[in-house]
Amino acid sequence: MPKVSELLASVAARLSAAGLESGRLEARLLVGDATALSIEQLVAHPEREVDDGGVLARIERLTKRRLAREPMSQILGQREFWSLTFKVTPDVLTPRPDSETLVEAALAALVDRTRPWRILDLGVGSGCLLLSLLHELPNATGIGIDRSERALAVARANAETLGLAGRAVLQLGDWGQGIEEQFDLVVSNPPYIPSDDIETLDPEVSEHEPWLALDGGLDGLDAYRRLAGQLPVLAREGGWALLEVGVDQAQIVARLVRAAGFKIERIRADLGGIERVVVARRP
Repeated sequence: MPKVSELLASVAARLSAAGLESGRLEARLLVGDATALSIEQLVAHPEREVDDGGVLARIERLTKRRLAREPMSQILGQREFWSLTFKVTPDVLTPRPDSETLVEAALAALVDRTRPWRILDLGVGSGCLLLSLLHELPNATGIGIDRSERALAVARANAETLGLAGRAVLQLGDWGQGIEEQFDLVVSNPPYIPSDDIETLDPEVSEHEPWLALDGGLDGLDAYRRLAGQLPVLAREGGWALLEVGVDQAQIVARLVRAAGFKIERIRADLGGIERVVVARRP
């Protein structure tokens, strides 16, 4: 029977040979998933022998999927975001660390975490933004809108798993169209990749993630133009609007939001130093 160390070395070598930079870490994740062993167990007991029982075939299937550049989040079916575990499928974007910047900015804006805040998430996807905020704000409730019913199914599953289904309404819609309520906080991570640039992205994104959640139109700003026009109706007086943006888009989006009557409180950078979130407030 093969040892854990042998399996890890074999998978890591194949992934690295294919140009995947995190081959050793990903090998641990794949072997761990196939063997039902944690990374800690794999590292602590490399001499452990693996009783096959179909495990080797599963490792091979998972490894081939990764070699085909399928995202790890889709292979494993989940991704950690804001220390919470979210279900991930090809119908939603993989939650990214960059988006945690928006959660941080939102919590900084909503200082009193005990208030019954009302939150609107436009383009809710997996639900990672809305549900992370509801997790941190125990008396808050929210609505998540998406144009994809399949994405909403993923968000609903995540809400159930996290025990937040009773505080999150997830519904089909076209951005803020038809919503009559006003909210304390409106958040969105809309599509912002210029249409012609999508095919140049890594295969994990261009070939496996939903283009509906990526394609921002010719210049990547189509969604922001629509959102800027709707924000004055959706945010109450004194309410906040936080928009995630792509590289070199923050200043342009800030101008759109300012023209809609909002005050730009700040532009928050992510851990890589990229201006990532436009933080605005309705006077």
